[in-house]
Amino acid sequence: MWKIAVGFAIFAGLALFILSKGGDIDMSGEKHGDTTHTEAAAPAAPASAASAP
Repeated sequence: MWKIAVGFAIFAGLALFILSKGGDIDMSGEKHGDTTHTEAAAPAAPASAASAP
C-alpha cells in the first residue's frame, strides 16, 4: 500500500515539474471565442483600393 502512495507522489511531482516547464499552459477550461492560439488572419485590402475604377 505504501508503494502506491510513493508512486503517486513521484508521478504527481513529475507531472507538476513538466507542466511548470511547459510555458503558457492554461488549465482553466474551455474558452469560447478565444483566438489567442490561432494564426492571425491575413490583412484585408484597403476599401479605397477595392472601389477604384
